[in-house]
Amino acid sequence: METDPDKVKELARLHEEENLRFKTLLKHRNGHKLDLQIHRLHDEVAPHIDCTACGNCCKQLSPYLTKDDLKNLCIATDLEPDNLISIYTETDAEGVTFNMLPCPFLADNKCTVYHHRPGTCASFPHLHKPDTHSRLRRMMENYEICPIIFNVVEMLKVEMQFK
Repeated sequence: METDPDKVKELARLHEEENLRFKTLLKHRNGHKLDLQIHRLHDEVAPHIDCTACGNCCKQLSPYLTKDDLKNLCIATDLEPDNLISIYTETDAEGVTFNMLPCPFLADNKCTVYHHRPGTCASFPHLHKPDTHSRLRRMMENYEICPIIFNVVEMLKVEMQFK
């Protein structure tokens, strides 16, 4: 199992073409069976990865924030909504997101607002969710960022005898 984020990124670059083919194969796999397999592999891999040794998701990704996320961040920061929004966010065509990377609430690879973090952050890397087919593109994009995703995909390749 690979836990070093730098090594994951290096290996991901080497597997780019292979992963394009693998994603195409996964698109044609039975969705329910794929979900079950990925959920099982996620449950096997996740306990072996120390997210605070990595923090890549907080360094390289910025979640879209819901109204509830913004309310929770106001509680965590003791800021009024207008102040929080003006200091930490920006709006694009898809919604409100943090205006900087890494996440402004990341310190020493730990979330300083952990108990009030956005729902998307709490759910990352989303491998426990149903309907993997709808998230295949994003999962494969995050393969080079998240050691959990990297290891789940690599184990899935072995189980499916893909090469």
